[in-house]
Amino acid sequence: MKVTPTAIPDVLIIEPRVFGDDRGFFYESYNHQQFIDATGVTINFVQDNHSRSLKNVLRGLHYQIQQPQGKLVRVVVGEVFDVAVDIRQSSPTFGQWVGCLLSAENKRQFWVPQGFAHGFLVVSDVAEFLYKTTDYYAPQYERSIAWNEPEIGIEWPLNEDPILSGKDQVAVSLKEAELFP
Repeated sequence: MKVTPTAIPDVLIIEPRVFGDDRGFFYESYNHQQFIDATGVTINFVQDNHSRSLKNVLRGLHYQIQQPQGKLVRVVVGEVFDVAVDIRQSSPTFGQWVGCLLSAENKRQFWVPQGFAHGFLVVSDVAEFLYKTTDYYAPQYERSIAWNEPEIGIEWPLNEDPILSGKDQVAVSLKEAELFP
């Protein structure tokens, strides 16, 4: 696998080795030892999630203030613009974001560590999004920062207003958010 650090070094783009021919393709989407060897990140995943969303659905910016989750994300149908925002107050990259196009075609994965808010925008007609997490979903600890927070300044590839969930419509600003130390 090829691992590429982003402008925030803790967030990684991972490109698996794909074996393809005229019959189709095969690749190992996750191998625990190879992940550790290639990234230096020693974690254990405890939960796999799968979501399906329509074009212009924007999910995020989500995180859990307790039981924080690292996420290894990928797309198996369609394409999304995926974003990680550093919300660790002691970090030199606090408040900064990085984004990556993930698609069924490019087979990229995005490693979003604990201490980051995460979100994505569906840019294809539909997208199916898979992610592994390092801790279990705990709705009582889930928090959301506004997708359009001006202090973060994410450059979403939008041509119209996004489709948001009720909780994302009332997400808070960075100043109001509970943050990591």
